[in-house]
Amino acid sequence: MKIFAVGMNYREHNKELAHTLYNKEVEGLSAECTQLDEDLSDLTAKPVIFTKCDTALLRPGAPFFLPAYTKQCEYETELVVRIGHMGRCIPERWVHRYIDAVTVGIDFTARDLQRQLTKKGLPWDICKGFDGSAAVGEWIPVDEVEDLQNIHFHLDINGNTVQQGHSADMIHSVKRLVSYISQFFMLKTGDLIYTGTPAGVGPVHIDDHLVGYFEDKKVMEFNVK
Repeated sequence: MKIFAVGMNYREHNKELAHTLYNKEVEGLSAECTQLDEDLSDLTAKPVIFTKCDTALLRPGAPFFLPAYTKQCEYETELVVRIGHMGRCIPERWVHRYIDAVTVGIDFTARDLQRQLTKKGLPWDICKGFDGSAAVGEWIPVDEVEDLQNIHFHLDINGNTVQQGHSADMIHSVKRLVSYISQFFMLKTGDLIYTGTPAGVGPVHIDDHLVGYFEDKKVMEFNVK
């Protein structure tokens, strides 16, 4: 099983991320931050893809253990699709045949490490792909979903809604993402694609209780340890 993830797939989150990674006052990168704000459309001309190890998968209901090596671990709530059939170089018009289920997941990110790596121009593997960093909810068969680009989802922490998204706001649609990834990787049954997060990311803490919703259906629930 392979875990793919998509960065910068919601415009408002891209602005949020720019200011998170390039803090104008702390990093002294005002020009770079401003330029990144202005060039978001260029940065997302093609999907931004990264991968996570299979050990990153956090099974439904299992607790998330906060890593000791980060002081700022943040949630990124996303729609996740599961591949149901092997395929490569899949045309967008046929993608629906290769997805068998969808759910809500969380791409946990060690944000402080991400800032350090970004500043040095280094890969993000250790801040994005660590063990347990890919939480996944209860799967919903895709034939029960009318339109993958019209799904509302949200995350509650300790009873309060902290992040909301609508798949219609994606820069690159689910079909586009699957087709694009399949140009470079053979997609196999069981592979997962995290489709990107909307604005509203934030930190998690020990004893937090997280609940993820697909429309009004609770599909994910676990604690932070």
